[in-house]
Amino acid sequence: MLHIRTTKTSSKATAVQVVEYVRRKMVILIHIGSAHNEEEILSLKRIASEWILKNDKQTSLFSILDKKTPSSLIALDKCQYLGFRYQLLYDVLSNLSVLFKFHLLPNYKILTDLIIARIASPGSKIHSLEFLEGFFGIKHSRRDLYRNLASFVPLKDEVEAKIISIAKKEFTFNFSLVFYDLTTLYFESFESDDLRKIGFSKDNKTNQPQIMIGLLVNDSGFPISYQTFAGNKFEGHTLMPSILALRKKYKIDEMTVVADAAMISDENVLFLKANNLNYIVGARMANLSISDIEKISKELNLVDDATIRINTPKGILICHFASNRYRKDKIEMEKQINKAKFLLKESDPNPARKRTKFLKHKDNDKNNYELNHQLIHKAHLLLGIKGYYSNLENMPDIEIIKQYRNLWRVEKAFRISKSDLQIRPIFHFKENSIHAHLLVCFMALAICKFIEIKTGRSIGSVLKMLRGVTDARIFDKVGKREVVLRSEIGGEVVEVLEKVGLSY
Repeated sequence: MLHIRTTKTSSKATAVQVVEYVRRKMVILIHIGSAHNEEEILSLKRIASEWILKNDKQTSLFSILDKKTPSSLIALDKCQYLGFRYQLLYDVLSNLSVLFKFHLLPNYKILTDLIIARIASPGSKIHSLEFLEGFFGIKHSRRDLYRNLASFVPLKDEVEAKIISIAKKEFTFNFSLVFYDLTTLYFESFESDDLRKIGFSKDNKTNQPQIMIGLLVNDSGFPISYQTFAGNKFEGHTLMPSILALRKKYKIDEMTVVADAAMISDENVLFLKANNLNYIVGARMANLSISDIEKISKELNLVDDATIRINTPKGILICHFASNRYRKDKIEMEKQINKAKFLLKESDPNPARKRTKFLKHKDNDKNNYELNHQLIHKAHLLLGIKGYYSNLENMPDIEIIKQYRNLWRVEKAFRISKSDLQIRPIFHFKENSIHAHLLVCFMALAICKFIEIKTGRSIGSVLKMLRGVTDARIFDKVGKREVVLRSEIGGEVVEVLEKVGLSY
């Protein structure tokens, strides 16, 4: 059995040693150090006790240190505070990346760290490097970063396959139902090229080049696949390439695609039918003829949750009336009518007249306006009514409407990308760097949605919770070592870890 021994030295200091008694003779195994006061002695004894615990096969039933030894053997006045880290946050995100099998990808270390930085503290790539070093103690050089960015681009298909594998395993995904939507991402630049084009911007950045991202998710909002398009591409022309790419890679026989009204066109309907794909797509009711609208309004007759079906060249048109939607639409319509009337009363021509919904030119005179009573009549008939096109003849109307309403999950995924992950504005200008940035954000989005679905909490609240557990770093000058003190982990954190399949 090993023991801690203290003895006076010739310089009147106290030496702390680890000794062993063999045949009644003392053998010094290690000299820990010498101290000149009680606090330093206690610190050396702590080091000695840790050495014994690691090296002694037969430990004492009693504490190696006497009862007078305090629970903390570090003399704080002999310590230096080095800062703190979010080590638990890093460990959780790192373990989740292993769950996704991202660690099997080439250059996984820097790729995984960029994903973690994107989730924990989104910003530029340089900011990510600084954050990783400052709060996790992980250092990557700028040279390594930019040298590896291009190598991420060919990994898209492999990454997508790993994410789909998680969707199948954790969320019983089988490609039978996917939700599609599109968004735009702008650049902090005014120069265009083959990919970055000026087009209709959903971010109201009309003078800045952009790209378009088509995103496919499952019915829980978990991302499945994405495609990148030039910034000036027409929205409706993005659906076919996105679906074809997914279907070809995974040899899908049956699939129902849910998308918003921008995706419904004669060309897309023919494509979906030719490929034996089912669809549920929003309808732009205002594009129908006034006679059709009058017929639909009369049939529904302001009855809450009433539905009717109409056969059209674009498939079955399901029309649904909701009283809460009616009240909301009516308030909005009255506001717009009042605005139009107010602008007509102004003596000086107001440029806002051109953009006001219920105004039109009077007698083809571009300087004179009047109320558009025909449009007001049509809007009044459509109050509370929403339409959906589909070719699912055997599916009940309410079920089709229910599936379409899940489309908000794609919109939420985009909100997470744009706010929590700050996917835009994009500061890269080379095409490979742009695609690498999008891949990192897609992988980060997959982990974020996994956390949200598993925990039932927003990714922001989970990150705030994990950041609340910090590791204080202290350098013990006497023991010449760094000591880490972790703050208490609450029950909510433990619950979150358990829900995502991790234990503490």
